[in-house]
Amino acid sequence: MARFVLLLAACCSLFSATVVAYPPAKQFALAHLQEQVKLDGNLDEHVWENATQIAVNTQNEPLERAASPVNTTAYLFDDGQFLYLGIDAKDPNPEAIRGALRDRDELWQDDNVGIIIDSLNDERNAFEFFVNAYGAQGDILATDFDTWVEDPSWDAIWYSAAQIHSDGYVVEMKIPLTVLNLPKTNEPITWGISIARNYPRDVFYRLSNVGFDLDIKCSFCQFDKLTGLANRTEHRDVLFTPHISASRHDSKEHVPGDWQSGDVDVEVGADLRWRINDETLLNATVNPDFSQVEADAVQLDVNTNFSLYYAEKRPFFLDGSSYFRTNQQELFYSRTIAEPDYGVKVTGKQGAHTYATLVADDANPSVLLPGNQGSSLVQLQDDVTNAVARYRYDWGQRSGVGMTLTQRQGGDYHNTVAALDGTYALNASDSFNYGLSYADTDNSALFVENWDVAADQSGKAISLALERTKRDYNLRGEYQQIDEDYRADMGYQPKADFREYVLGGGQTWYGDDGASITKWQYDLEWDKSFDLDGDLLEQEFEGYLYAEGPLVSTYELGMWHSEELYYGEYFIQNNGYVQFSIRPHQDLTYVLYADYGSRIDYSNARLGEGADIENSLSWDVNQHLQLKVNYNYSELDVDEQSVYRAQQWDLRLYYKFNIRSMLKVIWQFEDIDRNQQAYLYSQVHKRNRDFGSQVVYSYKMNPQSVFYLGYSDSGYQDDSLDELQRTERTFFTKISYAWQL
Repeated sequence: MARFVLLLAACCSLFSATVVAYPPAKQFALAHLQEQVKLDGNLDEHVWENATQIAVNTQNEPLERAASPVNTTAYLFDDGQFLYLGIDAKDPNPEAIRGALRDRDELWQDDNVGIIIDSLNDERNAFEFFVNAYGAQGDILATDFDTWVEDPSWDAIWYSAAQIHSDGYVVEMKIPLTVLNLPKTNEPITWGISIARNYPRDVFYRLSNVGFDLDIKCSFCQFDKLTGLANRTEHRDVLFTPHISASRHDSKEHVPGDWQSGDVDVEVGADLRWRINDETLLNATVNPDFSQVEADAVQLDVNTNFSLYYAEKRPFFLDGSSYFRTNQQELFYSRTIAEPDYGVKVTGKQGAHTYATLVADDANPSVLLPGNQGSSLVQLQDDVTNAVARYRYDWGQRSGVGMTLTQRQGGDYHNTVAALDGTYALNASDSFNYGLSYADTDNSALFVENWDVAADQSGKAISLALERTKRDYNLRGEYQQIDEDYRADMGYQPKADFREYVLGGGQTWYGDDGASITKWQYDLEWDKSFDLDGDLLEQEFEGYLYAEGPLVSTYELGMWHSEELYYGEYFIQNNGYVQFSIRPHQDLTYVLYADYGSRIDYSNARLGEGADIENSLSWDVNQHLQLKVNYNYSELDVDEQSVYRAQQWDLRLYYKFNIRSMLKVIWQFEDIDRNQQAYLYSQVHKRNRDFGSQVVYSYKMNPQSVFYLGYSDSGYQDDSLDELQRTERTFFTKISYAWQL
């Protein structure tokens, strides 16, 4: 570590700490008007003539701070309770407008417009509200501590309408001021704002009222400023959402065999969202219905030695999730809480202080046991109580420091993690990030016996990163060390007992106006890791070439070379890959990833040759019907003998009757054909097939007022079965309604 720290210190001679004078922001005064607006996608009411007008005339992609190819004008005002926004998006060829009726947060590749609001003017947090030309909504909780990070899983209740006209399209929005984290004051409030338009044609244009300087790492610090809201009215912000669900789960005791019908299970619960004051938000849930109404995207779990990661989708954990985010280590991974009966969460921000706490029980807890050769996901015997607390203090122009404490306890088991992390902005382009944490674990006697771990475990984790991000190039250096007995049981830490060094960087070039290639770059990276006894675990060199071209296409060609230790032997692996995406038609998008080369056969601890192919196709058949197809393929050979052939399908069909009503059909299938003679240390089935299907009708008045009616099933086939057999099936319905009090 000492040598690497010296290398980082030498690199710091390139990084000077200075106070940055950002480009002056344009200033706007928000109009306060009391007239009514009908949300219909027409700006024909008289009130819009008196609204604050902002021109969206700057192109930021593909050209930096260039003239916009189309005209866009935004109109804004408030009435004390709502922010109103109208956007007139002109288009010389309305027939080319891309989009359809979509589910929430599925509009990002469409023609869409929106507003990004830094409501605290702290240049670190923002709310995003977007609408496509057909009225589909998308909302995002964004942070800009060291780089722009977006969380589209956040959902708010707001109102919008859109309509396509002969000269483009118009969007109207009505956003409750209670949705925004506003400072408590009777004085005028200043926001940072960016009005944005995404205009996908032969290339993908990103337009704004702000011209972003790419040599400045932060984006929110470059927003224009909007001042007003001195006349906003006090409004109690309480959202109470009772829900009732009913389901019946059937299974088979013997396969093949007859169905065993389960009982109808009726559950009643409620969620509460209460903004205690302008700075603090309380979320609570009792008997939550955390069943997912859409299956996770499939991932091939074959020839892998570390646990897979799945995104969070449950509403209670999503609201305010960014307040728990740490910049170097994922100390709180909410999907570790599987089956809670209750949950309470408090999040907020006051000035430079951000705080968040969460407490929830779990009747089905699991633990990720990490190592430097792989990880295992195992169940705990006792119910547990989970608690997490997070505090962050922001200072300077882009710097901040945070503290996190997590506690999981049940029976004679507990896991506690205490951590410190932060960002120090050296100047407009350079930053230093760090994370330090300590974990202490007491394992139950039965857990020790079953999984051969020590009764008491403790260890620390260290993560350091120095990065320069410029318009034309980037440089980075990283160091990470995780002790053997370090376990963050409420987080996602699949690897332990290692120290790793990373150095990397690359360059970027931009095409001129009208060029067929609008952007191209290369990136190179070297990393080396050791176990804590000093033995080499892995050394890897990797690099890629990347370009963006016509038909919204991207091209990436890369390779990596590694020397990796696995079960006492070093294996040299050489691999190449290609990644390609294109939009040959305004309603069709295709993405391909393929790699080939030598790789470790982790089941048998030897070197083989393999290939992976991932395909995805998205087709808007019309504005109501959408088809998504994902197909993955993987193969591995050793000494010209097949070890396995695996393929996986994920088909999703969506039919939107209107912006609220949708029918969803999902079918998933996995087929792994294993060569039993090629498995040296374990007995495996030659035939391994799994499938699942789901049909769901949904009606959504808003993200919390919903009705679901659905059916799902799953099954398998192995060597003991002559055909695929369904083994599980579920019928379910759910109704919830959000009461704004």
